[in-house]
Amino acid sequence: MNHNGSPKTRVLVVDDDKTLLNMYKERLEASGYQVITAVNGEIALSKAVETLPHIILLDIMMPKENGFDVLNIVKSTPETKNIPVIILTALTQENHKQKGIADGADDYIIKSEVMPKQVVQKIEKVISEHRKKIEEMAK
Repeated sequence: MNHNGSPKTRVLVVDDDKTLLNMYKERLEASGYQVITAVNGEIALSKAVETLPHIILLDIMMPKENGFDVLNIVKSTPETKNIPVIILTALTQENHKQKGIADGADDYIIKSEVMPKQVVQKIEKVISEHRKKIEEMAK
């Protein structure tokens, strides 16, 4: 997906479960992404502004700032407000999903319902849709 010589697509993966975090890091790096990780919402927010990732994969239930807080701050910060966010969570309730989408998430994925390969495919889909939007705005 990368053009010759272009920098890799940066993905910020945020999850307090280090096993899951490392699994997604390995899977995404194997698919050609540059992966930045954060184990809580506080770290995620500073890394989002510092590295300006192309997309954020965000857990909800975390210590310090939860994923909804992080999403709200990302979407209300000028430097990060246009970064697409995919929520990847164990929360299955429909009201959580509605809140995530209403708060600006591009997708809401329930961990127990997807394989890592499908998550990578969703990331690719959201990034390509986002790129099209940017190209349209540039015309």
